[in-house]
Amino acid sequence: MDQAFIMPFVKSVKNVFETMLQMPVKVGAPGLKDENTKPLDISGIIAFSGQVEGSTVLSLPMSTAAKAVEQFLGVAIDPVEEEEDFVDAVGELINMISGSAKAQFPTEKVSISCPSVVIGAGHAVFGQKDVVTITIPCSCEAGEFRLDVSFKENSVATSARAQSEQATAAE
Repeated sequence: MDQAFIMPFVKSVKNVFETMLQMPVKVGAPGLKDENTKPLDISGIIAFSGQVEGSTVLSLPMSTAAKAVEQFLGVAIDPVEEEEDFVDAVGELINMISGSAKAQFPTEKVSISCPSVVIGAGHAVFGQKDVVTITIPCSCEAGEFRLDVSFKENSVATSARAQSEQATAAE
């Protein structure tokens, strides 16, 4: 996977957590997602389409999500009693991270879906089999979490980018 699609997520997760939650984020080294990666309690998911296809998944333990949502909203939300508001807040976090990252992509024609949120201890989110997933481990004062990024460029986008790079090199 091209680093040009990973770095926007590193920058975006730091920016969203620092500006919207006032929580500085430490980002670990991105790496290939391992089959044995520990499942977490809640995941916000955004799909990408257009010149780039794939998804990004923000996965958090419930305790981290509860603290992050409280900081984001400025009020404590009970994940069970106020599940709809809690889910909306997690969805908005992944939406902001993905939207900010998309704005930094080297390709212009990319759309993002509305967020989906999955809750449940030990759930797993699977992407396309033929697409590599990069895990970006993160931590902040609320706790640890991760961002899983899976992308592939469409063949049309790959050809257009290669032609552009050739034209730039020829100059």
